[in-house]
Amino acid sequence: MKTRVHIIISGRVQGVFFRVETRNQAIYRNISGWVRNRSDGKVEAIFEGEKEDVDKIISFCKKGPQGAQVTNVEFHWEKYTGEFSGFKIKRTIYF
Repeated sequence: MKTRVHIIISGRVQGVFFRVETRNQAIYRNISGWVRNRSDGKVEAIFEGEKEDVDKIISFCKKGPQGAQVTNVEFHWEKYTGEFSGFKIKRTIYF
């Protein structure tokens, strides 16, 4: 079953290759969407794919790559749209 999740990760998650490792995990699991840094120090992502694969990348985000210190993960399930082709790192969003 295909699903979509919007996720925001807090903690020491910038400057530790979080986005690159998230992209690698997404590509490995055939997940589409994007990941980006936010100006508030958090990392934000949208993942679309098979529920089992999306659950696994959420688990990765709760831990992060070596050097990360994740303190909180917020996620919101959304309706699957199929709008993405592949997975990319987007530019930082400034508030």
